[in-house]
Amino acid sequence: MEKSEAARDEWPQLMTLAQAGDSKAYTRLLKALVPVIRTLARKHIADEVLVEDVVQDVLLTVHRVRHTYDRNAPFLPWLMAIANARAIDALRKRGRHLQREVQIEPEDLWLAGTPQPSTSDDELALLLNQLPARQREVVEHVHLREMTLAETATQHNLTVSAVKSLLHRALNNLRRLGAHHGRS
Repeated sequence: MEKSEAARDEWPQLMTLAQAGDSKAYTRLLKALVPVIRTLARKHIADEVLVEDVVQDVLLTVHRVRHTYDRNAPFLPWLMAIANARAIDALRKRGRHLQREVQIEPEDLWLAGTPQPSTSDDELALLLNQLPARQREVVEHVHLREMTLAETATQHNLTVSAVKSLLHRALNNLRRLGAHHGRS
């Protein structure tokens, strides 16, 4: 009777067999590792989708570096080092991705090129022209030219945080100006 999931004390032996080309041992090991990797990833990450991405990344990394495992060393610390590194990499990648994004409310989508029914292109131009120059330029770069926050920051010799702040103020001003404009 073959056990479907390997016990922790079997992992070093299974990895040694896997290093020697035993695919059944390798499959048993990987199946046993998935819930452990998931638990390790959840210590760093709350988003379940990202946790599953990390699980897959760890499995791929284990496969790629399985030859580095030393059968005389404990298995779990080796696995934990890989899992922790992949989780941190995923968080860094997500952080860089989020740095390029800004939260936009559905009512702001008209700035991205879909005209709001009550606002013509001429009215939009009038509203944009009422903004301070830097705010108007940031809106034009990010929403109309579809530049990233980082590209906009570089273009204007600003930090990404400063671009976000200018964009936030510009969108608030446009909402206020649009509401005022709609009443007149």
